[in-house]
Amino acid sequence: MKAVVFLADGFEECEALITVDILRRAGVETVMASVMDRRQVESSRNIKVIADAMAADVDFDSADLIVLPGGRLGTENMAKSGIVTEKCREFAAAEGKYLAVICAAPSLPASLGLLEGKKATCHPDFEDHMAGAALTGTGVAVDGNIITGQGLGATFDFAFQLVSMLVGDECAEQIKRSICYKK
Repeated sequence: MKAVVFLADGFEECEALITVDILRRAGVETVMASVMDRRQVESSRNIKVIADAMAADVDFDSADLIVLPGGRLGTENMAKSGIVTEKCREFAAAEGKYLAVICAAPSLPASLGLLEGKKATCHPDFEDHMAGAALTGTGVAVDGNIITGQGLGATFDFAFQLVSMLVGDECAEQIKRSICYKK
């Protein structure tokens, strides 16, 4: 299994890095891919992260999942990336591929018409950018191969949902135990 987590200046660092951590604990090859013109990306709280690769250099054919973390500015910067919008369309339409977005990021596939009539969630501040989606107000919503998360507070549940879908529930439960996750 392989996942690609897009990073753009202004990304929400916890939504990105917790998701990367949980996926890697599950044995999912996880690549942090910069959509900026450099591998060093600055988060919404000015934390500098070095991406594993430039998005243009990633082999998406072997990827099973793409993830877009939130952050208002990060989402705006991802929306400017032709690779991100192209891969959102491609993964949303492909059988056996998954598109996962959290917080502000669900507004991006919504703007592309990819959430039309689908159950989805997002940060409450972005609900007015979700035209056509059937908003659930839940921490995590799954509709087919599209997984949406509400925000930072739902990040662990979002990441565990991705592990369950890619590797299985047993793996997700084992990781929950190993990190002392309580809910």
